[in-house]
Amino acid sequence: MWTKTVLITAFVTSASLTGGTAYAAPATPVGGPALGSRGLVAPEGVKKPPKTKATSYVIADVETGQVLAAKDAHGRYLPASTLKTLTALTLIPKLNKNLRIRPSQNACNQEGSAVGLTPKATYRVDDLFKGLMLTSGNDAAMALAEVNGGLAKTMREMNEEAKRLQANDTVAKTPSGLDKPGQSSSAYDLALIARAGLANPDFLRYISTKTANFPAPKGKTYQISNHNKLLWRYQGMIGVKNGWTSKALGSFVGAATRGGHTIVVTVMRHEGYFWEEVGKLMDWGFSVRGKVTPVGQLVNPLPAQAPAAPQARVSGGPVTQVTPAHQPPLLDTAAQKQTDRTKAVGAAVIGGGLLFGVVWLVYGIRRRRRGGSGV
Repeated sequence: MWTKTVLITAFVTSASLTGGTAYAAPATPVGGPALGSRGLVAPEGVKKPPKTKATSYVIADVETGQVLAAKDAHGRYLPASTLKTLTALTLIPKLNKNLRIRPSQNACNQEGSAVGLTPKATYRVDDLFKGLMLTSGNDAAMALAEVNGGLAKTMREMNEEAKRLQANDTVAKTPSGLDKPGQSSSAYDLALIARAGLANPDFLRYISTKTANFPAPKGKTYQISNHNKLLWRYQGMIGVKNGWTSKALGSFVGAATRGGHTIVVTVMRHEGYFWEEVGKLMDWGFSVRGKVTPVGQLVNPLPAQAPAAPQARVSGGPVTQVTPAHQPPLLDTAAQKQTDRTKAVGAAVIGGGLLFGVVWLVYGIRRRRRGGSGV
């Protein structure tokens, strides 16, 4: 059960998908019409949110979903490693955290930030999630995708999870957030993802861990630490995720709790040092929550699809469900025609046999009436 919560999401842009991209905004933006604005949307009667180099942001109450202020909430931009929040949210419920794996060379060779995976060591899935969320390991992201059944399956499930959350501005192309054409998210979507993640106990445990011992070959370990500097600097900070690429620039998703209320801040494509600005945005959120008219709403996830009805069992035996891949191939045209002819001939034979039987029966009845006997 949630305590009273405030969520702040900030998102920064430029003119193309090296930072932002032109897109057709929906007629009615998710969360309310005001959130379709590219400019600042703030409540009246209170001081405006602090200035920031972030071009886009969202401030919302997580418990109620009320958006308190926003700027370019649905602008689509490169998410960098903040996309790992979606990776974690998607895979945590699917994977056994105690499963031990040996990563592939492909996973270990991922470019960019890494936790230091090697094929010479084994890791629990729990270790991989720590490497993903503490040190932003791109190697851990790929290893988790491989454990989940492969990159294609994982990307499909991440995008399905985004749609379930109604994070419709989000298109995931990598599990790590490394820049790739077509990949995008928005301030609003990151707010939805963060809100859902904070409701997951394991997600919350990973993002709030400051340091951890990480496995190394030959049974040794080394210490890793969380890249979220505000875990040490901001009162009540409980974490989430930061990121950076040369195209996306600085990005950050953070959450803090004070007096039973929580604020989450996401900053993306920040051109400089953003930690102090994030703290001021959080302070503003704490100061106005419950006192202003919201400018929008964080929508709830779509209802989960009902599972298919189980197939009835026959004579207590095992149930076998035939999928299209396991169905026998269709007959070719010639064979189909032959089958049709065979059916026609068979019908004629059966019909003729029935007619002969009727005739013979009538003949026998007449003989009995004449005194004869049948054999």
